[in-house]
Amino acid sequence: MPRARRNIILFLASGLGTGYIPFCPGTFGTLIALPVSLIVNRIALAEPWLGTISLAVLTAIAIWLADQAAQILGKKDPQIVTIDEIAGFALASFLTVSLAGLATAFVLFRFFDIAKVFPARRLEALPGGAGIVLDDMLAGLYTFFVLQLLSWTALV
Repeated sequence: MPRARRNIILFLASGLGTGYIPFCPGTFGTLIALPVSLIVNRIALAEPWLGTISLAVLTAIAIWLADQAAQILGKKDPQIVTIDEIAGFALASFLTVSLAGLATAFVLFRFFDIAKVFPARRLEALPGGAGIVLDDMLAGLYTFFVLQLLSWTALV
């Protein structure tokens, strides 16, 4: 693989380099996810079907990038890969644009991502990029459902 392509893949898969931060790379990757999720959310609020497609495309790209990075680095789930946090947080905060909602989504997503609530470990065991990304998508789904519940109760 050409060096330039390899570097671009690693840069994108590492969440614009956040994966190289020596402490809490997932948290920094989630911070990078904020502008991405706001873009997806603005699209979804205007055209829900287009927002859903955008989220699906982002997930597919994340799986591909994570898979490529894992192959380049020769590891199953390299710590530098934070594109999974970006895709997971985009789902977690889907349709959320308020500052309180985004802050709550951030905290909940990090909790669910770290806690690996069932069946996250099973998803993590999947091969390649799917195993890297899908456990974060589950954390995002759990966060999305909790946010929806909180919004119905007017707490967020």
